[in-house]
Amino acid sequence: MAKRMRRTTLGFWALAALSGVVSAAVFLAAAELTALLVAREGSPILAVGGFVIDIVPQPFKEFAIATFGEYDKIALLAGLGLAVLFASAIAGILQFVKPPLGVVALGIAGALSVAAIVTRAGATPLASVPPIVGALAGGFILWYLSARLRGWAAASTDATPMEQPTVHPKGAASPASVDRRAFFRITGIAGASALIVGVGARALINATASSIVAVRKALKLPAPASKVTVPAGAELDVPGISPLITPNADFYRVDTALTVPSVDPDAWRLVIDGMVDKRVELSFADLIAMGLDEYAITLTCVSNEVGGELLGNAIWLGVPVREVLKLAGPTADADMVLSRSVDGFTAGTPLESLTDDGLDAILAVGMNGEPLPLEHGFPVRMVVPGLYGYVSATKWLSELKVTTFAADEAYWTPRGYSAKAPIKFSSRLDTPRTGEAIPAGRTPVAGVAWAQTVGIDRVEVSIDDGEWQSATLSSPINDDTWVQWFVDWEATVGTHYVAVRAVNKNGDLQIEERAPIAPDGSTGWQRTLIRVT
Repeated sequence: MAKRMRRTTLGFWALAALSGVVSAAVFLAAAELTALLVAREGSPILAVGGFVIDIVPQPFKEFAIATFGEYDKIALLAGLGLAVLFASAIAGILQFVKPPLGVVALGIAGALSVAAIVTRAGATPLASVPPIVGALAGGFILWYLSARLRGWAAASTDATPMEQPTVHPKGAASPASVDRRAFFRITGIAGASALIVGVGARALINATASSIVAVRKALKLPAPASKVTVPAGAELDVPGISPLITPNADFYRVDTALTVPSVDPDAWRLVIDGMVDKRVELSFADLIAMGLDEYAITLTCVSNEVGGELLGNAIWLGVPVREVLKLAGPTADADMVLSRSVDGFTAGTPLESLTDDGLDAILAVGMNGEPLPLEHGFPVRMVVPGLYGYVSATKWLSELKVTTFAADEAYWTPRGYSAKAPIKFSSRLDTPRTGEAIPAGRTPVAGVAWAQTVGIDRVEVSIDDGEWQSATLSSPINDDTWVQWFVDWEATVGTHYVAVRAVNKNGDLQIEERAPIAPDGSTGWQRTLIRVT
């Protein structure tokens, strides 16, 4: 009897957890539908996800990028989904065991969602409505289902949840049967409705992004006034080496946007204000009319570890930032430009890096012969040679605020990163790859090296701690791009260590000592274990 009672109790608890999960689904579905109708930035799951990205400690951020790479956003959403599933199940049990704690918990979730949404950049006054509507709908469903479940439990002290309903002699169903039928009927209807409404609403919201895809596809950018000249010998014919120009589909992506912003070029505006002689506002057409040129520039992420893949080389189409800033006239006491994305991200760039006539800092509208891909900042982003992306490469650009480092902080500065972050020049081994056995005999050891704004003078390779030998370099496009390099090696059977280092055109040797990513970029010579069979 005692075992039967325990099984009965556990059965009701499982159903209570189910009621919580269904109520959470109703919460999210009602919120998504309301967001579709009144405020598309009011999605609770995306707002909370963005809030998590904002507050996550620096070590966890680096772990996510190192572990999941460009799939870190998907991993975050999956983690949030599991957290919601667990928390909603607990809320359902609380409401069953001690009402109204479950409904209160759902209300708290709604309040936290409101707080996450209204503090996001660009939130409208109506942005708080979706989570409020969602919390009310989810709370009602949880209250109703829990009431039916409690009634069923109270009337079935001697029955398990799976037994057939007791029918009275006159044909009337027992109270337990009535409550059980109501519970399963509403659970099924609410669950199915939440799935259909939630997925449908999100699909319609995402249709906006699809429309921007069509806009981008139809956009025809003017031909550049000047084109990048790729010299002979700029690309080495070595299997396994990184291509000279990184294809857009393979270019790394690291940003704080949980979903890629959808920005219509016709509605896009860039505001230049702050410590300027006059405030300026440019449309996309205004920017294009300033004249476009091509620029070959290698970008590097501060999260790139020694030997990492968070860098790429592209030919960009754009307008010099200095020409845009001239329209507003920065004041003499300004020393920083705080660039802002439409999703609220900010980067603090030294003003001198943007106004230097010898530095090709640009507002890019094109990448490798086509308009910027959506995930790389369409319609306009910043590209600044020689600075890590977190202080310069703002995507989906919306504002340039001329200010000072003393007055303003950018997104990553209070999160443990340096306010100024010139790229530390480095080198990388592309082939042979660690863990891949190669046959004995003549084989190329090859890779890329970069020293943006300065240029690479030479690359040196050491096999098994032997003498350093100079590698053959490709012809650089310019000092802002990487170069390819290779050394022919007569590989013998066994295990070998290959080390690579670079020297820039100033005569500086690449830093040997290992340093972590934070606060201003990793250092160290790459040493790779190669197995020859």
